[in-house]
Amino acid sequence: MCAMRILDPTDEREPIRRQLTPRPEHVTGTVGFLDISKPRGNVLLDRLEALFDERLPDVEVRRYAKPTFTKPAPEDLRRKIAEECGFVIEALAD
Repeated sequence: MCAMRILDPTDEREPIRRQLTPRPEHVTGTVGFLDISKPRGNVLLDRLEALFDERLPDVEVRRYAKPTFTKPAPEDLRRKIAEECGFVIEALAD
């Protein structure tokens, strides 16, 4: 097993120590794809969805979109994703 190093892109002089959330061995159930509404984020998610359909046919993909990338996702959208999905992939693209 190789060690994983998490890089913090913020300008912290002393980075906060973070730990990865435990990951399940297999992806099952429903995965949410969140488009944050930046240009071409949908292109990334379209490609990922095609790969999921090909490689993980038993996994359901649900698509969501933030109204704007300039603000956090609205609370009701975050709640909906948490209720409907076991995993989330967020598209950050330009």
